[in-house]
Amino acid sequence: MILRGRFTPRRRALLVLLLLALGWLGWAWYAGIAITRGVEKEQMDWNGDGQVSRDEFFQAFYAVKVADTQEGNRHCRSFAWRRTGEEFRRDCRTVFKADDAAAAKP
Repeated sequence: MILRGRFTPRRRALLVLLLLALGWLGWAWYAGIAITRGVEKEQMDWNGDGQVSRDEFFQAFYAVKVADTQEGNRHCRSFAWRRTGEEFRRDCRTVFKADDAAAAKP
């Protein structure tokens, strides 16, 4: 057995830290926090100045939520402040599927 002997305070602290980390990760996924939605570091320029600061990077862990929408071939990603719900950026792109391109050719 891996755990022999007493459940020491060090093991308890490690277990508590692990449970807290897993709890935060579950909450972040449920709330749509940016870091759990696959946002790249280059996309974390929340104020639009062209550079990603340390504060902007850390805001991806707690302050910015992301909502993905799809309307046909148009895929949009909305970035909003979690506290106020105010949307500050929307990135949209058009995705063409390989099946659609093959069906359009005569």
